[in-house]
Amino acid sequence: MKLRLLLSLFATVVLLSACSSTSAELPEKAKPATDAIPIRVFAQQESGQNLQTNGFSQYLERTYGVKFEWETVPYDGAKEKRQISLASGSYADTYMLTEYIDQFSKAEELRYGKQGIFLPLNDLIDKYAPHIKAAFQENASLRELNTAPDGNIYGLVGYSDCFHCSYPSKMWLNSVWLKKLNLAMPKTTEDFKRVLEASKTQDPNGNGKADEIPLSGSTEDFGVHIVPFLMNGFIYDDDRHYLSLSGDRVDTAADKPEWREGLRYIKSLFDEGLIDPGAFTQNAETYKKLGDNEEAVILGAGAAMHPNIFAGDATGSDRSRNYAPVPPLTGPHASYATHDEGGIYPGAKFVITNKATPEAQVALIKMIDYTYTMDGQIHAEEGEEGIGWRKPEPGEQALGKGVMPLFASIVSKEGQPNNSGWVGAGHFYMTKLYRDSWVQDSDMYAPNGYERRLQAATELYAGKEPKQLFPAWDVWVDAADAEQASVLETNLKNYIDQYTLQFITGAKSLDTDWNGYVEGLKDMGISTYLSIMQHGYDVYLNNRSK
Repeated sequence: MKLRLLLSLFATVVLLSACSSTSAELPEKAKPATDAIPIRVFAQQESGQNLQTNGFSQYLERTYGVKFEWETVPYDGAKEKRQISLASGSYADTYMLTEYIDQFSKAEELRYGKQGIFLPLNDLIDKYAPHIKAAFQENASLRELNTAPDGNIYGLVGYSDCFHCSYPSKMWLNSVWLKKLNLAMPKTTEDFKRVLEASKTQDPNGNGKADEIPLSGSTEDFGVHIVPFLMNGFIYDDDRHYLSLSGDRVDTAADKPEWREGLRYIKSLFDEGLIDPGAFTQNAETYKKLGDNEEAVILGAGAAMHPNIFAGDATGSDRSRNYAPVPPLTGPHASYATHDEGGIYPGAKFVITNKATPEAQVALIKMIDYTYTMDGQIHAEEGEEGIGWRKPEPGEQALGKGVMPLFASIVSKEGQPNNSGWVGAGHFYMTKLYRDSWVQDSDMYAPNGYERRLQAATELYAGKEPKQLFPAWDVWVDAADAEQASVLETNLKNYIDQYTLQFITGAKSLDTDWNGYVEGLKDMGISTYLSIMQHGYDVYLNNRSK
């Protein structure tokens, strides 16, 4: 009871102090529109949003006396468009990214920082960002995440203490079909294959047509890749750079016999028509059309961090609630779950470039500092009160046990963004207390009980990762190696992904082309890349031992 009371009082104090400190720090009077500071912003924009007319965008313009000139790109192909933007030379003053879609890697941060393209933020934070500064002082790991080996802060990460985000590569199975097929929730890779086979051949949607799609996914970055969940029954797949640890030695999983065996299994599913070919080519919008197919339910299983990505919406529609989480499958060699450090992404989602004027730099850091307050985080992510969120009503419960509820999200009936907040891009400093303070119904299938449902699903995956994980979120490469590491990282990942697809679809043979693939990894510099990562990991271990 005492702990519950203390947490409640602490939540109240944090919110009130955030609100009061925020109002005190804002300019007394916004600059006239004709005197506004122009700021060019590169951002990723979710379908249904318009950052130009967005409520939070307009609030920042009014409050800080700026005028945004938006360069927006869709989530589909966001990383490539961001890289092209920087390579053009005519890049924006700032990049504000959605971290689970794309962010700058640590190697890129060092590379562009050393080239003078990304400005160090240290002095700006010291002078104009008291809330960022306080967060760094209170959370040592947060400061380490943001600080390069040379002591500079070239960008800010998206920090979200999010339990369900920490295991993104989940699989969701149509429980209605499962019951109709008289099958149990699969426990092994072979069990899962049998469920997919039954979904394809036994007409579980009952319309008399062979229109069922047993398994699908997407190419985007929100736990929607089908390979990691399936590969984890054979060898650990981090779904990032395919790095692993053997003792204190950094290695790759992508050239091991177990990886090859995992590819054979996935290829067997593809060869039998159990995997939707679109899983390797389609974006999130196309993926969702499968789950929301109007004529009949046609999707049996979907890879995703949460099921609303491919079916229904956050209002708790029947289509979404009928998908149940599949526990990590036990395969011939493993039964792992991909772990992603609780929604904390290792790269920078916010940087200021050398194109920004001194006035723009100050305005930008003040804006981000606002999002480090409880009030600012709610405003940035949820939008305006009455549009994106509301105050709790009597009797409503918070997600966290013993925590006082601070706000409830308002979700449109269509489940679309309300264009009031920066959905996704508004993540900057989401503490556990912040997330635990969300109003959530005790019924996890209720419209506002969704986060509780995700917590319950994630319990099936928690602790199933390997005992040793390469801490990509904490490891910085040496500054002298940053550019080479960035190039190798990109090229090797693209190469592995390309061959993974070709092996699965049969364009390349796992019998006759495997050795050539492994030699290709060597020719592309896999040993050099691992050596650079090893050095960074050794420095990380040394720093932790001090």
